[in-house]
Amino acid sequence: MTTGAAARLRGLRWLLTGLFTALNAAGVLLVAWLMLDLDEQKGEQALDADLRRVPPLVVRQLAFTGDKLNTSALFGDSITVECPQFAVLPAGDGRFDPYLSGAPCVDVDLAVLSELAADAVHARVPQSAYVRAVDGKLVRVYAQPFISANGPYVGAVVAHVDAQQEKDRHDRRVLLVALGCVILIGALGGTGHVLSKLAIRPAAIALEQHEEMLNGIAHDLRRPVTGLRALADTAMRNPGSMGKVLPRIVRLAKRMGGIVGTQLMHAKFEAGVQQLAIQSVQLDQLVSAVVEDIPADGARITFTAAPTRVDADPDMIGRAVENLIGNAIQHGHLPDAAAVVHVSVGNGRVVVADEGPGLDPAAAQQALQRFSSTGGSTGLGLYLVQRIVHAHGGTLGIYRSATGGAIFEIAFS
Repeated sequence: MTTGAAARLRGLRWLLTGLFTALNAAGVLLVAWLMLDLDEQKGEQALDADLRRVPPLVVRQLAFTGDKLNTSALFGDSITVECPQFAVLPAGDGRFDPYLSGAPCVDVDLAVLSELAADAVHARVPQSAYVRAVDGKLVRVYAQPFISANGPYVGAVVAHVDAQQEKDRHDRRVLLVALGCVILIGALGGTGHVLSKLAIRPAAIALEQHEEMLNGIAHDLRRPVTGLRALADTAMRNPGSMGKVLPRIVRLAKRMGGIVGTQLMHAKFEAGVQQLAIQSVQLDQLVSAVVEDIPADGARITFTAAPTRVDADPDMIGRAVENLIGNAIQHGHLPDAAAVVHVSVGNGRVVVADEGPGLDPAAAQQALQRFSSTGGSTGLGLYLVQRIVHAHGGTLGIYRSATGGAIFEIAFS
């Protein structure tokens, strides 16, 4: 396909592929984002759950004597030597010394923890945040404010745990999901391209056939149109020659009508709307009328028949026989020799034989394919003959005669 319409059709395929891929990619990315966000929240909730159990345990063991904080109850408690670590830090009105648990889980600058403790005391509600350890690792921190014996908030218990492992795990999950999205979107793009091809394939095939048929019709009509023009010029210059010219004009008109009729029948077959008008037909008389009406174009046509009656659509069988005889006239002769065509009817068969170069088996099969002509015509003649014969439940045979010519045989079952 090289026409503008064909190019637009190819562009439509890429557009359909792009839309299919984009819509599915949007859905895939949305699901991936939701999954990753949920995974991050679950990881954060697991860290917070571990952190939030520490401050209440610590606060219950704190005591004040005046403004002095007493942490002696913490000594010997397993919480002071386990992770997560914690620190009891003054803030606001607090004037006590900081207390740090003894577990060396993660080293965080005391100033950073103090700042978060001050935020918790100021807001009077627990605060959570991510901070960096001294060595650069990610740390999750949870600060819970507490009050002194006389009421005001004076400090906070700040628990902190190493969050780097959780972050690394989540980053690996992000990488795997991203890789999966790339592969899936690529697969969706390939699938969309295949589906778009399947979607527009009927239109592409129809467009190709339409273009080929138009080119073939233009080629097939060129000679009869030129002949008609020449005959019309002759009749205008010499009105007395009308008696000789008129029969030739009629034959050319029939030939042109046959070309158009062949294309119309092909279109109906391809669309699946061609209907058979089956009736009892005297086959020998039908073929005799076709032989009589067909333009011989200098060929010699012989006809022999025995009375034969079949059930068939007379118009379609007439078209099939006409195509076979026309094919024999056009191709069934040696170079620089007039065509000789032998037509016979009998025993439920129509045989059309010529004295041309014949066909080998491979060429015979190719001749039955649509648009297979190498002579510049539409290449639909033999293809339509086969379609018509098969529609009647018959068979079309192609043979080589003993003298080398081609034999076409329509056999009704």
